[in-house]
Amino acid sequence: MNRFVALLLILFAFSACKNDSSNNTDSTPENKLSTADQNPLIYPEETHFKSLRQVTFGGDNAEAYWSFDDKQLVFQSNNAKWNVGCDQMFLMNFEETFTDSIAPPMLSTGKGRTTCSYFLPDNKHIIYASTHLKQDECPETPLRKNGKYIWPIYDSYDIFVVDLEGNIVKQLTNEVGYDAEPTVSPKGDKIVFTSTRSGDLELYTMNLDGSEVTQITDELGYDGGAFFSPDGTKIIFRSSRPKTDQEIKDYKDLLAEGLVEPTEMELYICNADGSDLRQLTDLGNANWSPFFHPSGDKILFSSNFEAERGFPFNLYMIDIDGKNLKRVTHGETFDAFPVFSNNGKYLAFSSNRNNGGGRDTNLFIAEWQD
Repeated sequence: MNRFVALLLILFAFSACKNDSSNNTDSTPENKLSTADQNPLIYPEETHFKSLRQVTFGGDNAEAYWSFDDKQLVFQSNNAKWNVGCDQMFLMNFEETFTDSIAPPMLSTGKGRTTCSYFLPDNKHIIYASTHLKQDECPETPLRKNGKYIWPIYDSYDIFVVDLEGNIVKQLTNEVGYDAEPTVSPKGDKIVFTSTRSGDLELYTMNLDGSEVTQITDELGYDGGAFFSPDGTKIIFRSSRPKTDQEIKDYKDLLAEGLVEPTEMELYICNADGSDLRQLTDLGNANWSPFFHPSGDKILFSSNFEAERGFPFNLYMIDIDGKNLKRVTHGETFDAFPVFSNNGKYLAFSSNRNNGGGRDTNLFIAEWQD
């Protein structure tokens, strides 16, 4: 499922009506990242950003994930000027910047729709989910049903391993149904992903070669967008948890059509084997795209819980015991997909800032300070 584009369009629909830490990136000149007191990209309240650099300029760009050595990132984009019709996977070096006229190398096939790429520990391969086995064209992306904002759950998604030339070297999943949203443990031993193979949207783990698939959640509701803690012992994820009879019926009816409603989600945390599962947030609205702080003791995530009309989405930080909630970004539109570099020095995220008032969502890299 194209989680990013769907939520972004939901945002504007609302608007219309309402770890390997030994490696580092010190080879990158610091003057490439403007200081906060001179940088109009940083809002005055954003004290965690020592510097900030915009790295894409056009289209919708999101889910940028670091290589284990922090020298490269892989991300998804639907920039039509890069000759794609919907999200495909692209590779960039840490110090690079891309415009409409300068496209990064594409690692996916260019067919179907892709989502959620992630580096493997060797820094020579990535994983990502794609629908290309079932269709060459971009699948339709429904946004509303019976007045509800929805995400499609494409049953044609499977998870693949590719090298940095874009060659598919292995298919990791081949079950009937949705297999997507894979991310890799910083320990370099496990992948966590979302699947409908049980009949519901649950989390699973597997080895890097696709073996030893283990289901780790089993409560009714959409469990997705999962990430491991820096030490690989915990998993943070977003979930919907329908409670009333009507909510349960609505959820099951939509899921039977390959759809979910993403406007009410909270964050949950558990051990890597699924034990000690507990709800982390109880904020209301959509709380999603969580990622562990380098300390492992905090979570950075995106939320619109303070919004009255569905927007803005901003980044927040919270302790893993649910205390000390703090707002990190202070935009008027959309900030999401925060991802720390493995060395903890930098934060990649997506934002609508500096887009001339349009709808482009671009990638930014901040130099982080606690």
